[in-house]
Amino acid sequence: MPELTPKQWILIKQKTTPYLFLLPALIILTFTVFYPAIQAFYLSFTSYENIGDIPQWVGGKNFLRLWKDTVFWQTLENTFLYLIGVVPILVFLPLVLAILVNQKLRGMNWFRTAYYTPVVISMVVAGIAWKWLYAETGLLNQILKTLGIFPEGIPWLTSPDKILGIVPISLASVMAVTIWKGLGYYMVIYLAGLQSIPADIYEAAAIDGSDSIRKHWDITLPLMKPYLALVAVISSIAATKVFEEVYIMTQGGPLNSSKTIVYYLYEQAFGNLEISYACTIGLVLFLIILVLSVLRLIVNQQDGNDFNV
Repeated sequence: MPELTPKQWILIKQKTTPYLFLLPALIILTFTVFYPAIQAFYLSFTSYENIGDIPQWVGGKNFLRLWKDTVFWQTLENTFLYLIGVVPILVFLPLVLAILVNQKLRGMNWFRTAYYTPVVISMVVAGIAWKWLYAETGLLNQILKTLGIFPEGIPWLTSPDKILGIVPISLASVMAVTIWKGLGYYMVIYLAGLQSIPADIYEAAAIDGSDSIRKHWDITLPLMKPYLALVAVISSIAATKVFEEVYIMTQGGPLNSSKTIVYYLYEQAFGNLEISYACTIGLVLFLIILVLSVLRLIVNQQDGNDFNV
C-alpha cells in the first residue's frame, strides 16, 4: 500500500476535522433523540403497558384503535382549530407591531422591550397569571361585570360551549395566551427583515407617490414575503406542539374541549400508562410536524437568497 504524501494527509485532515467536532453532538443526539425515536416507532406496533415488561407485537392494532378513538379525533380537531386560530394572527399582527416599533421616534426602545417581555416570561408563570385573570372573580370578569356587558361573567376556562359554533370558549382562552406569548418573538424576526430593507427604496417609492400606508402594501409586504413564510411555518409547528398552556390552565377540560394532541399523548403515556398507544399518537404527531417541516424546506429553497434583501 503506497504511503500518503504530506499534501494528502493535509487534505484528509481538512475533510475529517469538521466531523470530529460534530462527533460528540452526534453521539448525544443518537442516545437522546435518534434511538428513542426508533424505539417509539417500534413500540407503536406492540402492546407495552407496564415498564419492565417485554413488548408484545400486535401489528396495526394500535392504529385501528386510534382510528376508532373519538377522543383522538376531537383532539386532532382542537389542534387544527388551534392552527387556524393562532397562526394567521401570529403571522400578520407581529408584522404590524414591527412596522410600528421600526419608526425612529422617541420611546420606541421602551415599546420594543414591552412587546418582547412576554417572550422571556416562563410559560408556567404566564399560565398561572392568565388563569387568575380568567377566574370567575378574576380581573377580566370584574371588568365585564362593572361595564354591565356580561353581568354574570364569562366561564373562560370552564365552558365547553363554542364561539359561533366553531371554537370552544376554553380553547379560545388558551389560544389568547399563546398569541400573547408569541407576538414579541415573531415581531423581532420581522424587525430584522424590515431593517434590512434599504431606505432608498422607500424614498424612491415616495417620489412615485407611494407613501404612508400604501408604501407598506407596495414595498414592505413583497420584500417581507420570505419572513412571512418562515413565521407561518414556525408558528404552525409551535401551535401543533402546544402543551404547557393546556396543562397549566385547563388540563384538557372541560369535556376535552381544550385537549390537544400533545396533551392527549401525555395523558395516555403518563396518566394511563398506555405507552404503546401514546407512541402511536406520537407517530401521527411526528408525521404532521414532518409535513410542516418539509413545507418549510420547500419555502426556503424557493425563496433562495431572498432573505438577503
